[in-house]
Amino acid sequence: VEAASGKTFATLNPATGRELAQVAEGDAADVDRAVAAARTAFEEGPWGRLAPVDRKMLILRFASLVEAHTDELAVIETLEAGKPISDCSGLDVPDLVATLRWHAEAADKLYDQLSPSGPGKVGMVVREPIGVVGAVLPWNYPLMMAGWKIGPILAAGNTCVVKPAEQTSMSTIRIAELAVEAGIPDGVFNVVPGFGETAGAAIGLHPDVDCVAFTGSTEVGRHFLRYSADSNLKEVLLECGGKSPVIVMADADDLDAAATGICEGIFWNGGQNCSANSRLIVQRSVEDELLERIAERSRDWVVGDPLVAETTMGAMIEEAHLDKVLSHIVDAHEAGSTCAVGGNRVREESGGWFVEPTVFTDVDPDSRLAREEVFGPVLAVTAFDTPEEAIRLANDTDYGLAGTIHTTDLRTAHLAARAIRAGTVAVNCYGEGDITTPFGGFKQSGFGGRDKSIAAHEQYTELKTIWMDLS
Repeated sequence: VEAASGKTFATLNPATGRELAQVAEGDAADVDRAVAAARTAFEEGPWGRLAPVDRKMLILRFASLVEAHTDELAVIETLEAGKPISDCSGLDVPDLVATLRWHAEAADKLYDQLSPSGPGKVGMVVREPIGVVGAVLPWNYPLMMAGWKIGPILAAGNTCVVKPAEQTSMSTIRIAELAVEAGIPDGVFNVVPGFGETAGAAIGLHPDVDCVAFTGSTEVGRHFLRYSADSNLKEVLLECGGKSPVIVMADADDLDAAATGICEGIFWNGGQNCSANSRLIVQRSVEDELLERIAERSRDWVVGDPLVAETTMGAMIEEAHLDKVLSHIVDAHEAGSTCAVGGNRVREESGGWFVEPTVFTDVDPDSRLAREEVFGPVLAVTAFDTPEEAIRLANDTDYGLAGTIHTTDLRTAHLAARAIRAGTVAVNCYGEGDITTPFGGFKQSGFGGRDKSIAAHEQYTELKTIWMDLS
């Protein structure tokens, strides 16, 4: 569908810098059309009147169609996001399928409640769909994040207006086409590609949008809180940035495994990951030994053409983001940190935007590298002497999305996991849980809700009390 203005914008391939396609540039007029369609579908269409089991069957059919198009969707995502094809086909698309199926299956398994009100009185507590939900997606995991939003939104009986990141619109448009093919009614799943300043703001300010779910930077998340205050006090659910710590105690008995997990946590997806463990806080007595292992494993990451199966790290999403990552590297040098691994732009001849795995040691906890989210493959290393110092350093951040602790002492692990102020804390591994566990952050990493699990499903509903006095 053409934009109301007739405008388009270019989608570029991060691995080559070349144009892939022209995409319709939606703005406030297009958001108006999409919201009107979503409102009509919610209030007058069949979607809101379907029994949960029937809604479940349609979403399961949608998931199966997505699964059948795994190869196609993986190529689209690789081309527009610069991600390795092995990640897109082996993780991102399967995660989208699994998320759709999990929430579909939950749709007819959530029960309303009766309150313990006593004889002659009946208090029913029911959950009803919240209405029209605006979902504003990031570019780092276009399909996975689409699933984390639209899975619970649709399964709970809502309709949605989705704004994909302008860098990665094509994959979202394609799954919307598959939703129609699966039989999802018209107006239930709407996509408005465009820019945050226009289409995103229009969703946030729209008086007929009941809720906005946003994943992206903390700075933009603040805008959506303001949009809500300036419009209809719509519910706002934010999953924002991070500066996640990984603590390695001297008693960690498998430094090889710790090094592997640390590299996975910071180099996976080129570090363009809100929960990346970008701060290594290591006990001084094992620092040198651990850094040797990290240096060895960083060389195993293959930076290359994302369409080649052997590539394990692709490109930065765009030239402006590449420049930001490189500026952090320059600043770290100037601040006196030691570059132990990498530190350079690579594959410049390809026209793409690549940075090699990079590790800085002797990082001042007050430096820019230690405090700001880089969103690139850059690890900041700081040593500590006591467990108390480690926890203080871990929590000395504006963010609180994730954290990790490596230790063989159960008491230390438990106390550290409780003390770290983050939405997810992993012990002796790098991980964010699975579909059954909520994902979101403390402090400036999140606001108002969680992705994944039954918590995500319930947050797209409203609680209603129905009171009957039969005495």
